[in-house]
Amino acid sequence: MCRLPVFFILLLITACGDAAQKIKERSDTASSKYSPETSTKPDGMAVFRKHCVVCHGADGKLGLNGAKDLTVSPRPKAARIEIITNGKNLMTPFGKILQPEEIEAVADYTLSLKSNPQ
Repeated sequence: MCRLPVFFILLLITACGDAAQKIKERSDTASSKYSPETSTKPDGMAVFRKHCVVCHGADGKLGLNGAKDLTVSPRPKAARIEIITNGKNLMTPFGKILQPEEIEAVADYTLSLKSNPQ
């Protein structure tokens, strides 16, 4: 009598473990549309909306948690790449989260938000 519940518990654990692995594999491939093997440039707006909108807002002006207004920021592209990669103050560093090409695409997109683009 005692073996029956143990069997079902082990079966449940095994099934859940396999399902969790499959979900993780799907999310890993779906989480980033860009891979170094592809030749298409990442969509800076899509990456920005996924990772940056919470603090910067869709228009770049939200300013949550000290986020800068990207529409008036005087920073050139290289400085934006540096900050996106390494973070600054409360901003998360995305260097280990995003590919360099995705970071560059986000920097380009943030420049397009400026009132007077460079």
